[in-house]
Amino acid sequence: MSEEKLREHAHLLFNEAIDEVNPKKCVLEHSSLKKNILKINSKKYNLENFNSIYVVAFGKAAPAMANAVEELLSDRITNGVVVSNNKSDFSFKNMEFCLSSHPVPDKKSVDAAEKVITLLDKSTKNDLVIFLISGGGSSILALPSEGLSIEDIRKVTQRLMLSGVDTNGLNTIRKKLSQIKGGGLLKRALPSEVATLILSDVVGDKLEFIASGPTVYDTTTFEDAWRIIDALDLEHKIPPKVVVHLEKGRKLNSSPLITKEEIDKKRVQTIVVGNNRKAISAVEKKAKKLGYKTLILSSQISGEAREVAKVLAGIAFDIQKFEHPIKKPACIIFGGETTVNVIGKGKGGRNTETALSFCFEIIGRKNIVGLFAGTDGIDGPTDAAGAVCDGRSRLVARKMGVSARDHLANNNSYNFFKKTGDLIKTGATGTNVMDIGIILIAKD
Repeated sequence: MSEEKLREHAHLLFNEAIDEVNPKKCVLEHSSLKKNILKINSKKYNLENFNSIYVVAFGKAAPAMANAVEELLSDRITNGVVVSNNKSDFSFKNMEFCLSSHPVPDKKSVDAAEKVITLLDKSTKNDLVIFLISGGGSSILALPSEGLSIEDIRKVTQRLMLSGVDTNGLNTIRKKLSQIKGGGLLKRALPSEVATLILSDVVGDKLEFIASGPTVYDTTTFEDAWRIIDALDLEHKIPPKVVVHLEKGRKLNSSPLITKEEIDKKRVQTIVVGNNRKAISAVEKKAKKLGYKTLILSSQISGEAREVAKVLAGIAFDIQKFEHPIKKPACIIFGGETTVNVIGKGKGGRNTETALSFCFEIIGRKNIVGLFAGTDGIDGPTDAAGAVCDGRSRLVARKMGVSARDHLANNNSYNFFKKTGDLIKTGATGTNVMDIGIILIAKD
């Protein structure tokens, strides 16, 4: 099988993953309406018992998730707010759409958050509030803690993202700088009955880190947040007001925004409707139909992109040479979210950096193709989802006078693949369940 065919199959498999985690599909798989009974998972809501139904959707998948709920409930929705970083393909009858910012929040993020708060302040004990949350929500909806500005939040977010911190670490800090994260929105919604449907973009589906956990109890502390700042040596690189705020929280041993005792599990439901595992399972199923032996490594891969690439290449080499742990033709599948410690001044993201690093390992080898891409269609601060590569990628670049080594050293993976023509550009997919990696190994 040629590398061209392997590449074709890799793209086909990635598209299969995206289709499987279509947000509307995911919501409708977990909810239904029969007469006046709304069923979300196994829980039933008699809509006749509620005076009002409010919907709050935010994140990259918010428009499609909101469209699913509107399709179910229609005019039963009293009011709602839908917030995303891309223009909506859907129009809403009883919900207002707000365009916001990602990956760094701005005034639009604050304006949207204030509209959500205004809506939630109307809710009462006899109402139902439905939250639809997806990746990107931490930036898309932002309301700084008292004494902090959105500019403070922007600066600390940018610095943290360049540091190589993982999502859990980033969102631990975000929760301590916000009025709505870490259970803040749930506190605003109570004592209404609350149902939260989540499309997970966090390794292990840890609820309190998805969009910084606005509707769940926060187990992290100010001490945890400061420990991350200290470990990354960022104390003198972030706004002084943020440092003072965190130090004050540590000294006071400040409590979470909402306590466990305030959350009545009979009236508050939180479920994950789609995640990375769902996406990679669809890839596995399709790969088998194409004739590949499959190996799912994990849906929880993390770590520095360059190091992850080396491990992946080693597994591919064993399959190619020894047909172990699976025989050829083989498809290695994994999901998760790597990190990049940015030391250069180039342009790139974690997926293109993984791909470029993978190129170093497989140079000159035939019958191996790797595809690494974000399910949201965005890789870091770029307009690409990721990149595809094979053993010829570096050799082709050399003939063009392009140095893979220089590009990697400068964290310039985007421009490397732009020059070789191997960027994956899907545009915003409307979903977000972290990243997908697909490595195909053909028979010799």
